[in-house]
Amino acid sequence: MSANNADMLDAMRQIAELRGIPVQTLFEALANALETAYKRMPGAWENSWVDIDPDTGEYHIWAQELDEDGAPVGREFEVDKDDKVFGRIAAQAAKQVMSQRVREAERDQKYEEYAGREGDIVTGIIQQSDNRYTLLDLGKVEALLPQAEQVPYERYEHGARLKAYIVEVRKTTKGPQIVVSRTHPGLIKRLFELEVPEISSAVVEIKAAAREPGHRTKIAVWSNDANVDPVGACVGARGARVRMVTNELRGEKVDIVPFSEDPQEFVMRALQPAKVKEVRLDEETGTATVIVPDYQLSLAIGKEGQNARLAARLTGWRVDIKSETQLAEEEEYANQDWAEGEWVTDEESGELIWRPAEGGEAMTMEDYAHAGDTDGTETADQTASAGATESVGDEAAPVAEPVAAASSEGGETA
Repeated sequence: MSANNADMLDAMRQIAELRGIPVQTLFEALANALETAYKRMPGAWENSWVDIDPDTGEYHIWAQELDEDGAPVGREFEVDKDDKVFGRIAAQAAKQVMSQRVREAERDQKYEEYAGREGDIVTGIIQQSDNRYTLLDLGKVEALLPQAEQVPYERYEHGARLKAYIVEVRKTTKGPQIVVSRTHPGLIKRLFELEVPEISSAVVEIKAAAREPGHRTKIAVWSNDANVDPVGACVGARGARVRMVTNELRGEKVDIVPFSEDPQEFVMRALQPAKVKEVRLDEETGTATVIVPDYQLSLAIGKEGQNARLAARLTGWRVDIKSETQLAEEEEYANQDWAEGEWVTDEESGELIWRPAEGGEAMTMEDYAHAGDTDGTETADQTASAGATESVGDEAAPVAEPVAAASSEGGETA
């Protein structure tokens, strides 16, 4: 091995270590560069290639003749390179190709490092922040935190350290583009994995998570060991573990509830800290009707309905919360005897009239309202004041009118 070759091998090993690129990749890049430089020389063989011995650094130029159809014929032979086939122009071309191959290898290396890391958590230093995105320096690469993935009202100060959740890794001509998020529910799971050893060792599992970024989060946890309390493990001694997660989320509240395979029990627990008296499930509509004591109604619903929304996302059920008084009134209202019929518009007068289903004389709204006016009896307008519609899901469904049979002599209502 010559001294020049030994120096070249040492230089390539240093470059490989510095750039984090395999030495074999550098040899391939050098061979491609030498091949490109050779083919630019006068009289170069069209079908030629370069081999480099990684042990000695010696390179050889090989060629093979082509027939009229461009197919290789004959035996391979080595091209004599004693005549200094590489001049100044060829050397410059080889340098450019080498640099390009090294940059491509670096980009591929960075992409491969992060390509399979969607769903992981990374820590970066905030570099640049504007109305469109924030850049995080991860060391070798930068991560992009778009505006849509940022928590409202959360400030990102230059130079501060920030944890984020990788949602996508894109391969571009300038290298990998890593898109991260601060709003993804997966960020909560990864933060608890860092703080709770029982979760990282799979003794405790996070079965479900629901989040309103910047405000509140609910997680449902389950223990695979009967001797381990999943909620206690996540909370930690004096709340130390959950406090670390809350601090990283800039004060976002975190509710930890035990998971249950019983849907009714799970819905009850999901509405904590409110106390639930009963849960009625309708599997056809996917609705869970929750009955709570009157004094727990506002707590169960939460501020602007936040507690109910998070419980619905956590359990997968549509949650309808009612107090005991509301439920009693609805049941009493539903058990009343209602007349069958419908309100229609009279074609001649354009007024609304009540047309009984069993036939008989139609009545205007005024006649209907006073149809049962007698001493000591309830009038029709009083019973009708209970309301003409009742909210069912997202639509308003008509409610049948109460029975009000009036006698011709001003008799009693039925």
